[in-house]
Amino acid sequence: MDPEGPPAPYRSRHALAVQRAATKRKKVWPFRDVSDPHGMVALLRAHLEHLKVKGYSERTVQHAEWAVSDFILFCQERDVTKARDVTKPMLERYQRTLFYQRKEDGQPLTFSTQHTRLTFIKQYFRWLARRNHILSNPASEIELPKVEKRLPKYILTASESERILAQPDVEKPTGMRDRAILETLYSTGVRRTELSHLKIHDIDAERGTLMVRQGKGRKDRVIPIGERAAAFVEKYLRDIRPSFVVEPDEGFLFLSQHGDPLSAKMLSILVSRYVEKADIGKRGGCHLFRHAMATLMLENGADVRMIQAMLGHVKLTTTEIYTHVSIKKLKEIHTATHPSARLKPPRGNETEGD
Repeated sequence: MDPEGPPAPYRSRHALAVQRAATKRKKVWPFRDVSDPHGMVALLRAHLEHLKVKGYSERTVQHAEWAVSDFILFCQERDVTKARDVTKPMLERYQRTLFYQRKEDGQPLTFSTQHTRLTFIKQYFRWLARRNHILSNPASEIELPKVEKRLPKYILTASESERILAQPDVEKPTGMRDRAILETLYSTGVRRTELSHLKIHDIDAERGTLMVRQGKGRKDRVIPIGERAAAFVEKYLRDIRPSFVVEPDEGFLFLSQHGDPLSAKMLSILVSRYVEKADIGKRGGCHLFRHAMATLMLENGADVRMIQAMLGHVKLTTTEIYTHVSIKKLKEIHTATHPSARLKPPRGNETEGD
């Protein structure tokens, strides 16, 4: 099935799919006392409006809404509808509820998910206290669960990356576009959302740079793009993109055959299909290339702070995860220094009697 939908003027198939996905997440919460100006529901709406005014992303605001709304329902089941009636023991019971909660597949919520939900709830009550909606903050002393530190499940080697890059048929227009997409992901390590927002003028082939505008955390950054990736992008821009454009052209870099900018979700589908087609025994989407870029550059001697700048990480500790999966240097040291690292022991270590 063509993931890009039917031809124009019926090219709204992709847009409708995105809209359906967004609508699906707009859960109708069975709230009580929605008209009470002092109730938690009304105050939640004011809190969400505050987050929007402060410049938080739509995704962050949505996550805050989900986390706090779930807690409000928990309180309603106990006939508590006003924030001033919420106590620390009630919040602790909710924290235990999250710990024992199970998803549809029977798996528990990860500690990361529990941590995120409780963080939004603490933020909500902190805002209530600062705005004098409550006299004291019952969530101030709640201890958040320790978040597990997990390594990426799959890390591509250089040869595996090249095998995936070779999958698109560059003789076809979509194949050339897809090769340019894969090359850009591999060369720069940008996030899928950042890639979907790229515009033509964000690529500077002469300087070999790519401009990420308003990436995660609403921050701009300029990062290098390799010559090969820039060459594929230039060829796509020159030979392919003009045939995809539907006026008015908003200038987005990567377009579907019907003129729509490729969404982050569609990029994930596109990349995951090429990963599956490469038959390397690994699964994933755009983030695979982000991991691969960081790991391979570290193994080849790049400083971790340079990788931090490219990935757009605020904290160095976030980038340092790649030092744990960058095994090449550690393997070399292990082979050179550990007595049992080789099949044959080094000369001079033979035991007496040999």
